[in-house]
Amino acid sequence: MRQFLKFVLATIVGMFLFMLLSVILLIGLAISASSEDEVAIENNSVLELKLNKPIEERQTKDPFGGFGLPFGGMKNNLGLQEIKDAIRKAKTDNNIKGIYLNVSRAQAGMATLEEIRSELLSFKKSGKFIVAYNDICSEKSYYLTSVADKIYLNPAGTLEFNGLSTEVYFFKGMLEKLNIEPYIFKVGKFKSAVEPFFLDKMSEPSREQTTAFLHSLNQFSLQNIAKARKIPFEKLRAVSDSMLVHNAEDAFKYGLVTDLGYYDQALDYMKKKTGTKLDKELNLVTLAKYQKIAEPDEDVSRNRIAVIYASGDIVDGDGDEDNIGGDKFSEAIRKARLDDKIKAVVLRINSPGGSALASDVIWREVMLTKKVKPVIASMSDVAASGGYYIAMACDTIVAHPNTITGSIGVFGVMANFEGFLKDKLGVTVDRVKTGKFSDMPTVTRKLTDYEKQSIQQEVQRIYDDFTTKAAQGRRMPVTELQELAAGRVWSGIEAKERKLIDVYGGLDDAIKIAASQAKLKEGDYRVRRLPAQKSFFDELMKNMQGQTSAAWMRAELGEHYRHFETLKKVQTLQGIQARIPFEMEIQ
Repeated sequence: MRQFLKFVLATIVGMFLFMLLSVILLIGLAISASSEDEVAIENNSVLELKLNKPIEERQTKDPFGGFGLPFGGMKNNLGLQEIKDAIRKAKTDNNIKGIYLNVSRAQAGMATLEEIRSELLSFKKSGKFIVAYNDICSEKSYYLTSVADKIYLNPAGTLEFNGLSTEVYFFKGMLEKLNIEPYIFKVGKFKSAVEPFFLDKMSEPSREQTTAFLHSLNQFSLQNIAKARKIPFEKLRAVSDSMLVHNAEDAFKYGLVTDLGYYDQALDYMKKKTGTKLDKELNLVTLAKYQKIAEPDEDVSRNRIAVIYASGDIVDGDGDEDNIGGDKFSEAIRKARLDDKIKAVVLRINSPGGSALASDVIWREVMLTKKVKPVIASMSDVAASGGYYIAMACDTIVAHPNTITGSIGVFGVMANFEGFLKDKLGVTVDRVKTGKFSDMPTVTRKLTDYEKQSIQQEVQRIYDDFTTKAAQGRRMPVTELQELAAGRVWSGIEAKERKLIDVYGGLDDAIKIAASQAKLKEGDYRVRRLPAQKSFFDELMKNMQGQTSAAWMRAELGEHYRHFETLKKVQTLQGIQARIPFEMEIQ
């Protein structure tokens, strides 16, 4: 026994020392990384934009991402803001002669791609070149690629060019087989988020709205591609609608690419453009390396414009980095309101909605803040339902033509698992209660007609409150607003025609509008981005608290990880919801 105890003690001490040394090593690596010499960019270099990861609003700080450690790369993403900053910097950098666009399957929403594309078009005005090369090019990727001066496609490669589509999964049959009875409560004939639970295909209103906004997005995309490639719009639409592009030769034939060639040929072209000898290596600068270039000292102006990022589902409480906690987000707005240095606030919204209660908590803070300083909404890929709720009170709403918005409606879902528990699992439930409805809410028995009526009345009350506040924010009669509501989803173009948004533009445009309304001149303010991103030690502690499992799951499932995330989100559906359909992946 004594030998056994000695062995156990030695093992514990060994593990402790190993963990201590590991932490010291990691801290040393971080300090070493932070103290690296300033990155130098050689003359005649080309910035490589390798957009092979999910693109989100801001890049997650990863203290170990560059060391190849098993717990590095916790959230493997690219930041929209960082990509735009790099392109903008390269435009005036004399050492950067052009951009190499390396993107085969863009993992981003349509509005995110629009902001990057706009930045690339601005870059071209400098007279510098953009070259793209692909073996495989998806529809979304081609939208970015179309701005390039030279577009190389592998002769054996493929280019997808047949329009946009979206798929919705329906679970009615599965629930019937499991003997689970869903209860659906909603207001708005277009509120299709609940349809998968009681239908086996799209309702006509759902098909109508989806068809409308997809065609709007597709037409906007084709118009911009036609302009960039100098192809008549009607000809380009015919190519897309009839799926005339089956292979690389077809893509070249119809003018979608400029060259059929291999990677080395694209490199040789860029070498000639930069004056690099063909037998020498081209100076390709990665996005990660270019981000390390020291920025000039920031303006010392006391004036600030706060950009508060709202990304993900809207949930009650504090939430986390992947969603919008009603309490935490409203606190960020409140702090911005009370900070005298902050002269205006921009809410950067990328959300399909979520908790109606949390949305209302945030709306209240927006209303209080706009009384003392301008509040501008900047809609990204999606700002719908609860996402629209937190935008509708803002002084000005800025969105892209291909933003998904609207969906002004609410719903609630409950289920009766009594049959499933009894017939499939052999489990029965009995109860004792002090009042007739003391066990509400419950999923272990049928709801009475009175209970169902009570829930529906509450859903209707929240919908009436939603539309009343939306009408107030948009300065239109409630009856007119309700005609645009009913849970219908709109594209940015459709929304602007109906006065649900004010102007087209991206985040930078929203910041300029905020500065103008705050009577600030260009150069007389700094942008403060909130919430502040986590420090090195915060990230270290988060990584040591089990976040690796999610990272490994993401790495293992790749682009299918979104289906796994959808199942996880069901756990957050508490209370009445204001959100668009669970899945709206546009391809």
